[in-house]
Amino acid sequence: MRGNRRRDTRPELAVRRAVHALGLRYRVDARPLADLNRRADLVFPRAKVAVFVDGCYWHGCPVHGTVAQTNAAYWDQKIRRNRERDLETDTVLAERGWTSLRVWEHELPAEAATRVFSAVILARSASVRAKSD
Repeated sequence: MRGNRRRDTRPELAVRRAVHALGLRYRVDARPLADLNRRADLVFPRAKVAVFVDGCYWHGCPVHGTVAQTNAAYWDQKIRRNRERDLETDTVLAERGWTSLRVWEHELPAEAATRVFSAVILARSASVRAKSD
């Protein structure tokens, strides 16, 4: 498992390039909340948007997820726990006013970047409206 990258995977880099091309700037592999030991792949602190680029195997993609041939019980439990942790992370972030976006590795980077762009712009405009009230 040491050979598996925590950051800078091909899908993540592709999404980052597409988001950057749309003019957005972000933090990479950062904690959205200092007291939560979870790291998002892209973080937009002012807009309170956290983006996670999830691998199909590691996060149990309903379309592309596969079943391990060796040590299946271990991997099934591991992937189930990953999904539970993802849901818990999304819940905690939402409770604290953050938007959490999940991008599957098989998604087209341009489409994912458009979703990210929309979420960031929407969060920024909501923040500006809240300040003016």
